[in-house]
Amino acid sequence: MQVSQIKFEPYQARNEEDLQARIVAAKQKLGKKLVILGHHYQQEGVYRHADYTGDSLKLSRFAGETDAEYIVFLGVHFMAEVADILSRPEQISILPDLSAGCSMADMANLAKVERSRRELSKVLDFDEKITPVTYINSAADLKAFCGEHGGIVCTSTNAPKILEWAFQQKEKVLFFPDQNLGRWSGYKMGIPLEQMPVWDPDQPMGGLTEEQIKNAKILLWKGHCAVHQMFREQNITKFRAEHPEGLVISHPESPFEVCLNSDYVGSTEYILKTVADAPAGTHWLVGTELNLVNRLAEQMKPQGKTVQFMSHVVCECSTMARIDPQHLAWTLENLVEGNVVNQIKVPAKEAVLAKLTLDRMLAVS
Repeated sequence: MQVSQIKFEPYQARNEEDLQARIVAAKQKLGKKLVILGHHYQQEGVYRHADYTGDSLKLSRFAGETDAEYIVFLGVHFMAEVADILSRPEQISILPDLSAGCSMADMANLAKVERSRRELSKVLDFDEKITPVTYINSAADLKAFCGEHGGIVCTSTNAPKILEWAFQQKEKVLFFPDQNLGRWSGYKMGIPLEQMPVWDPDQPMGGLTEEQIKNAKILLWKGHCAVHQMFREQNITKFRAEHPEGLVISHPESPFEVCLNSDYVGSTEYILKTVADAPAGTHWLVGTELNLVNRLAEQMKPQGKTVQFMSHVVCECSTMARIDPQHLAWTLENLVEGNVVNQIKVPAKEAVLAKLTLDRMLAVS
């Protein structure tokens, strides 16, 4: 029988050891009713409790395959939305802290995307000429927009393959919200930079001329990841001067110059696999979120591999870090008592259209 919701405030005063013990005990009590999904950028204090870990694509697949009653997502808001969309109606998707958002996702909202569609329609027929492609790092209503207009979702793992699909549908792409991923993926396909102008939704006609719009293959939304945007080409130059034999690997959310000067570029899963498969004794400079890099560095020490973080500035995903042991313990102990807290529920109509785009992505991938 459901009892009154356990208040969060007392958890703030509990020490780390107590919180870890409480999380373990609650997980045991919930058993198969619970699955915890953890993104690679999550802090170690909660990451260790994840049943499945991965990048956005991998975790999307897990969300659609699990039989658990409760899906607790150690990530950010859009990830929990994806879990809700891909899971069955009776399953419950939960985000331990509702303030865990994504600054990149916030750079594109439905009002701006709809306005951009209207402006582009003054120059060409949007639905005839443009496939909207949204990075999975976006709100559910933008995924639904893509579903309504023949578009699709991509991740950093499958972006080039998704763009190939998009160009098979129509001649142009509107890519949002991350310009860096879109630019690098287009560049790898051989699209000239001048055919990938930046569309600034806060400027009339995106700040572009009619000629630029007509000549564009990919219109890149003016958005970026605050973490990956911190990496610089000079970080790589300094590393190569100090370690001529060293190798550089970066996430495609990094600036174009960083990707261009890296030896390898790919998703978090790709980064982990590439470094893990490398010969013992190799030295790596890694351009992605700090928690992942620190975890990878520890894992590679027994193999004599050195893993170095690309920036001298701390680049942690601050919103991801809001999912802490306090919130996880509070969430799980409420579930033990029969209380569902912080459920993420996407409106039905929106979920149907968003699922259409996610299903397209999974089929193409």
